[in-house]
Amino acid sequence: MKTLANCKPSEFLVQTNKIRKSVSRWLTDTDIMNIRRRMPEFETVKETATDEEKIAVIQRNAEKQRKQSLENGNAVLEAILETHPEETLEVLALLCFVDPAHVDDYPMTDYLNAFRELISNEAVVSFFTSLAQWEQMNISGSARA
Repeated sequence: MKTLANCKPSEFLVQTNKIRKSVSRWLTDTDIMNIRRRMPEFETVKETATDEEKIAVIQRNAEKQRKQSLENGNAVLEAILETHPEETLEVLALLCFVDPAHVDDYPMTDYLNAFRELISNEAVVSFFTSLAQWEQMNISGSARA
């Protein structure tokens, strides 16, 4: 299956712009960036705390962070798989040079194998990291406007 990891440079440019637009809508619709920002209320360590009390607060805060991370991960999965599956499939289809209207023309194993290939390709991962950072700047900038 053709992906960004194995396409021609001329195909890459056009396809990445399609993906960029789709990912922008996907990030907005799924609210992933805000879900990832959710943080628990941490306890503060009092200046008068003993070493044992400090350790206990640090451990409780670490447990709160672990639980929040799990909740955030579940919320992201809920958003991309349950609440917005069509948008998620659109992005996945575009990553594989498939017209989103024809996403069901291929078995899911093709997409999963293609996705595995994409996330193991350092250049593709770097591209999407940059894309996410760019999109975050656009979201932040539009919030100020």
